[in-house]
Amino acid sequence: MITAKRVETEKEREDAFLIRQKVFVQEQDVPVDLELDEHDQSAIHFVAYDGEEPIGAGRIRVPEPGISKVERVCILSQYRGKHLGNLMMEKMEFYAKEAGLKTVKLNAQSYAIPFYEKLHYKITSPEFLDAGIPHRAMQKEL
Repeated sequence: MITAKRVETEKEREDAFLIRQKVFVQEQDVPVDLELDEHDQSAIHFVAYDGEEPIGAGRIRVPEPGISKVERVCILSQYRGKHLGNLMMEKMEFYAKEAGLKTVKLNAQSYAIPFYEKLHYKITSPEFLDAGIPHRAMQKEL
């Protein structure tokens, strides 16, 4: 059974970091010192599982009052196209709403813009490079 949840234990946190390493560092060649950063200590992390196996991850930060920033959303390649990104975003948006945050911002890799647009995110920036990968800023009001 596939589930997604807010990280509560050190093992779940390690599982989320493992997925981020596989997707961003190994698959997309993002330098590890850019992928794991100073925000990991204060961010709220989320992880998806297929049974006991971690398959997805993401995090939320609160960079300013009322604003949440969704970051590091990723799903293992063999699980893509199965709506798990929707499940992760649903869990993170629910957390943001429950925390009283009104706006969700994110920096989407350009290829993923259609995914976020289906979730009602709007583009708010021109394209820019982050870790050598084209991105656009997006946001949604909750």
